[in-house]
Amino acid sequence: MVLVFLFVLGLAVGSFLNVCIDRLPKNKKITGRSQCDFCKKKLKPIDLIPVFSFFQLGGKCKYCRKKLSFYYPFVEIVTAVVFVVLWVYLPQSEIQKVFYLGLFATLIGIFFADLKYQIIPDELQITLFIFAFFLIADRGGGVKQLAEHLFSGAIVMLPMYLLHILTKGKGMGFGDVKLSFIIGFLLGITGGFIALYLGFAVGAVIGVGLLMSKKRKWKSKIAFGPFIVIGFISVLLSGQRLIELVREIYRF
Repeated sequence: MVLVFLFVLGLAVGSFLNVCIDRLPKNKKITGRSQCDFCKKKLKPIDLIPVFSFFQLGGKCKYCRKKLSFYYPFVEIVTAVVFVVLWVYLPQSEIQKVFYLGLFATLIGIFFADLKYQIIPDELQITLFIFAFFLIADRGGGVKQLAEHLFSGAIVMLPMYLLHILTKGKGMGFGDVKLSFIIGFLLGITGGFIALYLGFAVGAVIGVGLLMSKKRKWKSKIAFGPFIVIGFISVLLSGQRLIELVREIYRF
C-alpha cells in the first residue's frame, strides 16, 4: 500500500511540476486553473487527472483537438517511478527519504524546465537548496558543518561563475552557476566538482552527437542544466564509490 500511495503521490507531484515547468520560466503564477496551450480554454478537474486524462483524450485537447505534448504524462510517470524506486532502495531513514523525494522532484522540474525553455527558475533553485539544507541539518554538526558546506558551495561555484563572466553569459547561464553552488553545498568540494565533470562529459558527448546528426548547429544553444542534474544525481546516488573511482582513474 505504501508503494501504491507513493506512485499516486508521484503522479500528483509530477502534474504540479508540469505547471511549474510551463509557468515559472515565463514568470507566471503557479496558482489558478490550467488551460489549453492552444485554445486557452480553462480545463476542468476531470481533464487534469495525471496520465489518465492525457491518454483518455488521445493526447489531444478536449476542446480544440490540438495535439498535446507528451512531456506532460512523461514527467508525471517519471516522478512516480522515481518516488517508488527511491523509497525502496535508499538506505536512509524515513525522514531523510522524504527529503530526498522533495530533492529529486525539484531536480526533475529543473531538468525539464531548462530542457524546454533553457531557463532554471529561481523558485526551483530555492526549493532545491531548502531540501539540501534539510538533508545536511539532519546529519547534525551544527553551525560549523553548515559553514563548511556553504564554503564548499562557493568553491564549486567559482569556476562556473568565472566561465559565466568570461563568456558574458553565452557559454554558461547564471542559472547553471547558482545550481553549481547548491551541488557543492550538498556534495562537498570533491563530490561537487566530480558532478560538474560528469555533467560536462555527458554534455560534450550528446553535443557532438547532435552536431554529427545535424540536429544542432555550432552556434545553437544547448541547455546545460540537464547535464548538471545528471552529474548531480550520479554522485548523489553512488556516494563515495563514484568519487573513489574517479580518484583512482585520475590519481588525485
